[in-house]
This record gives sequence, structure tokens and C-alpha cells, in this order.
Amino acid sequence: MEMKKRINLELRNRAPEEVTELVLDNCLCVNGEIEGLNDTFKELEFLSMANVELSSLARLPSLNKLRKLELSDNIISGGLEVLAEKCPNLTYLNLSGNKIKDLSTVEALMEMMMKMKRKKKLVHLKDMRKRRKRRMRRRMKMKQVQNWGREKRKWASHT
Repeated sequence: MEMKKRINLELRNRAPEEVTELVLDNCLCVNGEIEGLNDTFKELEFLSMANVELSSLARLPSLNKLRKLELSDNIISGGLEVLAEKCPNLTYLNLSGNKIKDLSTVEALMEMMMKMKRKKKLVHLKDMRKRRKRRMRRRMKMKQVQNWGREKRKWASHT
């Protein structure tokens, strides 16, 4: 089955904007390129194109929300820098079983991963600071309650 037909079947009477997961495994792509997948899939978070004889990612649309991409068992040998610009939030990528021969083809992805790590560390630090502030507020409130209890007992003993 061709990729375009498979995408239409996978939509199951839904609009492309509503789809968050798309599995196109074992379908055929014409000339080794992606067909039928376009920018209307704005909410797509998981895309699987395993064993589709894909050789190029040049026609990959911008998928800003895409987090997981499965590209195993294809004939991709290069052009991976497209992923860095078209899928900025990618956290999982499977390229096993492709024709990648040297690490220079993966350099763009390594740079993207480093940026993602830095971004995650910054988010993690911000979260830690927020938690620390919340803890400090709780401690201050507890101390105020404890002090108020002491004051109340003092005044009660004086009367």
C-alpha cells in the first residue's frame, strides 16, 4: 500500500490537526521520499515510518510537537540535519537498520541533542527553584503557626 493511501486510512475520519500518533510502518513510499504528510499535522507527537524504503527526509514537513520518530529499517544514508530544523522538540529517534556509514551524518543531530539537554537543564533548574520557594513558604507558615500557638499558650497561662 502506498504512503498516501495509508495516511488516509490512519486518519479514520479525523482531521489531520487532531492526529497525535501516526503509524505508517511497512507501507511503500514513492522514490524513497515522504508523500502525503504535510504541515496540517500540527499536533503530531509520535510518527513511525519503519520499513517504508525511505531514503530521504527532504520532504518532511515541520512537525513542531513531534517527540518520537521511528525510522528504523529504511535506506537513509544522510540528510539528517533536516530533523534539527523541522522537529525541534524531538526526544526519541530510532535510525537502526539504515545505511548510515559515518558519524559526520549524525553531527547535526548531536548538536540538536546538546541544545535539548541545555534546555532541559534550564527547565529543571527553574522547577527546582520553584519547589525550593514553595518549601520555604511552607516552613515560614509552619513557624508562624507554631509561634502563634506559643503566644496563645502564654496568654492563656497569664489569665
